[in-house]
Amino acid sequence: MIRNSAYGRSWLANIRADVLSGIVVALALIPEAIGFSVIAGVDPKVGLYASVVIACVIAFTGGRPGMISAATAATAVLMAGLVRDHGIEYLFAATILMGVIQIAAGFLKLGRLMRFVSRSVMTGFVNALAILIFLAQLPELTSVPPATYGLIALGLAIIYLLPRLTRAVPSPLVAIVVVTGAVMALGLDVRTVSDLGELPSALPSFTLPMVPLTFETLAIIFPVSLTLAAVGLLESLLTAQIVDDMTDTPSDKNRECKGQGLANIASALFGGMGGCAMIGQSVINVSSGGRGRLSALTAGVFLLVLLVLLQDLLAIVPVAALTAVMIMVSINTFSWGSILRLRTNPLPSSAVMLATVATVVATHDLAKGVLVGVLLSGVFFAGKVSRLSRVSATLSPDGTVRTYRVEGQVFFASASGFSDSIDVTEPVERIVIDVGAAHFWDISAVAALDRVVLKGRRHGRVMEVIGLNAASATMVERFGVHDKEGGSLAAH
Repeated sequence: MIRNSAYGRSWLANIRADVLSGIVVALALIPEAIGFSVIAGVDPKVGLYASVVIACVIAFTGGRPGMISAATAATAVLMAGLVRDHGIEYLFAATILMGVIQIAAGFLKLGRLMRFVSRSVMTGFVNALAILIFLAQLPELTSVPPATYGLIALGLAIIYLLPRLTRAVPSPLVAIVVVTGAVMALGLDVRTVSDLGELPSALPSFTLPMVPLTFETLAIIFPVSLTLAAVGLLESLLTAQIVDDMTDTPSDKNRECKGQGLANIASALFGGMGGCAMIGQSVINVSSGGRGRLSALTAGVFLLVLLVLLQDLLAIVPVAALTAVMIMVSINTFSWGSILRLRTNPLPSSAVMLATVATVVATHDLAKGVLVGVLLSGVFFAGKVSRLSRVSATLSPDGTVRTYRVEGQVFFASASGFSDSIDVTEPVERIVIDVGAAHFWDISAVAALDRVVLKGRRHGRVMEVIGLNAASATMVERFGVHDKEGGSLAAH
């Protein structure tokens, strides 16, 4: 019965490909986790333990099968100040609180906020992340032995050419094995994983953060935890949407919020830093055939095996092999079609995408880029909707009554145009404002209506508002003032 359930299928429907792709992901996680540990100002083992624990826990609790979560740059950059000022124990406490906040977000169903992220923002997010992944490889492409370039070229050739012959084994895994073998056979002096930092040699152990349980501690960690939770969920939900599109399958965003929270709590309790979904590793996983929960679990377990049992073997893997894999990720992640569509897409959509990319690349902060993109999308949308409203005027045969017919949506962006279209100084006895084909959305719209009616009364005109629908009438009755000072208000 379990095997036939949706949850069971997410574990057992793709066993071979999930295991192989998970092994590739585990290898790709190592340089990333070590690098992110350096960014956060902690020992490499903190990032590596986090990647092990988060990947294993999210495999069971996450809402997006096939997505990889671990220590990430997006969260690491937010930790450095806390570690520097208060020490690593406060980081562990902040990570636990981060997880609690994310679980609360899941119960509050904040995953549905993803509907406000436009396709242009998603494309900008993906393109910016692809650029950041490539930029992160530049240290491995500059001031290195000439042999490094040949090894990277060999790795990329295997990655892209092997699938034309067979897809039985993920080409990135073959590339890592072949490049490592070439280095050993030729005795090349190039950087290896052992040069990235000291690797842990023991299993992570359970421990509670050694911090005082006081309000002062909460005041120190809460702002950091809140920011970590927000950035972690933002990147995770965006990555989940991308994996949804890549695999043509749905995900449970609210369950993912809870799963991320549980994974981060577990990470802190076993000596790891906070993390979230990783689009680069998720793309590696999906590109290598990974689709189910087993791929994430395999990545975590195999990473732990590498660290504890196969440390000597892991240490000789050349960084060039992993660099080739990450270059492949950046190439596959970038939406190349979006460049061609810049000429055909509406200008606002292209502006949103480019602004998102520029902000992320300039700040190296995915959250800021997405925030800029969402805000611009809102501004452009409001401007577009505001242009859909219009006001037309007719005069009665005897010249005593001017009727203004308002059509469309009246809200903060169109309220000024609405009020400016009505001339209350015209020498007529009565002015009728027919809003039967309009809708008043906010207090800015109600204020504009008040302004027109009250100004007309000051000029001695009889002002009449007709045709308010039920929702608009409720807004006017609650927030308006003109009908409380006399005059006529009529609804359908």
